[in-house]
Amino acid sequence: MCGILGLLSHDPSIDVAQEICEGLALLQHRGQDACGIVTCGPKGRFYQCKANGMVRDVFDAHSLSRLVGGMGIGHVRYPTAGSSHHAEAQPFYVNSPYGIVFAHNGNLINTAELLHFMDATAHRHINTNSDSELLLNIFADNLQKTGKFRINEEDIFNAIGHLTVQAKGAYACVAMLAGFGIIAFRDPNGIRPLGMASRKTATGGTDYLFASESVVADASGFTNWEDVKPGEAVIITRSSVSRRQVAKPAAFSPDIFEYVYFARPDSVLDGVSVYRSRMAMGDALADEVQRVLKEKGLSVDVVIPVPDTSRVAALNLAQKLKLPYREGFIKNRYVGRTFIMPGQQLRQKNVRKKLNAMALEFVDKNVLIVDDSIVRGTTSKEIIQMAKDVGAKKVIVASCAPPIRFSNVYGIDMPSRAELVAHNRDTEAVAKEIGADLVIFQKLDDLVSSVRQFNPSIPQFDCSVFTGEYVTGGVDEAYLQGLERLRADNVKEKTLVGGVSNIEGKGGRGMQGNSVNGAHVNGDLQPSVGDDGPTYGDDTVGLHNGWNLN
Repeated sequence: MCGILGLLSHDPSIDVAQEICEGLALLQHRGQDACGIVTCGPKGRFYQCKANGMVRDVFDAHSLSRLVGGMGIGHVRYPTAGSSHHAEAQPFYVNSPYGIVFAHNGNLINTAELLHFMDATAHRHINTNSDSELLLNIFADNLQKTGKFRINEEDIFNAIGHLTVQAKGAYACVAMLAGFGIIAFRDPNGIRPLGMASRKTATGGTDYLFASESVVADASGFTNWEDVKPGEAVIITRSSVSRRQVAKPAAFSPDIFEYVYFARPDSVLDGVSVYRSRMAMGDALADEVQRVLKEKGLSVDVVIPVPDTSRVAALNLAQKLKLPYREGFIKNRYVGRTFIMPGQQLRQKNVRKKLNAMALEFVDKNVLIVDDSIVRGTTSKEIIQMAKDVGAKKVIVASCAPPIRFSNVYGIDMPSRAELVAHNRDTEAVAKEIGADLVIFQKLDDLVSSVRQFNPSIPQFDCSVFTGEYVTGGVDEAYLQGLERLRADNVKEKTLVGGVSNIEGKGGRGMQGNSVNGAHVNGDLQPSVGDDGPTYGDDTVGLHNGWNLN
């Protein structure tokens, strides 16, 4: 899961880096591993800064001042493909054709086939293990095939249309062509979210924004938020906005886990308020809790949420069941989301650093702890033990999501079925494994209804983590086993996370002291522009040759 952002200012003299940085901070919950910004300044020159780390750590006043230009794209990452190496921080860049910068959220499921195509047919070198770099090179290859000195919107739409046939999986992408404009597109099933908004300027022009979530538009004064449709491409220059459906029709299937956990509650995704959907999840879960408690002959004294994502649902559940709602766990705001931390050992270590139980709310009580979901069981096991350590009589756990028993292959870090606590376990076995007296799961139909009621036009959701049914097809047992070998925690923890990357020299530096994809690159990617260089402010772009890294 990642967060992507693109911004084009109507006035090319206004640098957008600061605003992109602020937008990425609003998307930090979508990725804590790495972040980056690339801007496009005068004469089509790209300026970039990216590194492993949080937004607040990577960017400062000095680095932002060097990111010149009136349009740019940004990215926050946590890796579900490739490694945690800083070389895989996004956005990615290729110099040919035309100079393209690219940011991607999602995961491809036919990378082996595409890598072979890149090598044997397209003859393009992929320098990392990231499927995002692969996707960029597919796009670049399709543009290269036009053979044109200057391209237009029609060429770009055709290139993306071919990409949607070649690439299988989930992808929401923003791209930037040097001196031309910003492009956004979404996979035919619309699995990962992406939207756009606009903002009138004091001079009568219009600024444009693309982002993974609407909260970025709200905070930055953009209005008219609308989702990029599944299979749609949008091209924005300073003179025009062009939109086209470029992919063959497919079943619209947004990932339901966005509403359960990933997205911020103040965002609206595909016409659905995340906040309202979580309220509805709490109402539906209350009915199931009431039924199970009655069946088991148990009672509950207090409802306590696991902060933060389950708060909304827990409050509605408590109100519906007429039970006291209490904040029993205090969260350390300076510890990130444990779910997206790399490695089981690190996740487990940080749970107790992140949460502390208040004995006053637990001692001698039957406690109902509400969580958004139970994935690996790491957090659940620790908080249940914390509750018992401070005197809870019984600990019952209610999950707003059904049991997660299958791998997610579309960009959420649930790759290995063996890591999932509910895989090959029934509800009683899950409770025993995490140390709960009882576990109550939301029913899948109730979860789907909780979200769909706010946008009945959504025909279905990707619920593959609950059902094992993958909306794109092409996911068989051989693929899942291969994914698990690549992404099992013990493999990832052995992956190189620092030091010398593929294109770096002995001192951890690349050409002329900066690495193209290296740790905290802060420099400009400069085209050699002559008489036949790029044109600006219209619907064409020149073919750049002889790029060098300053």
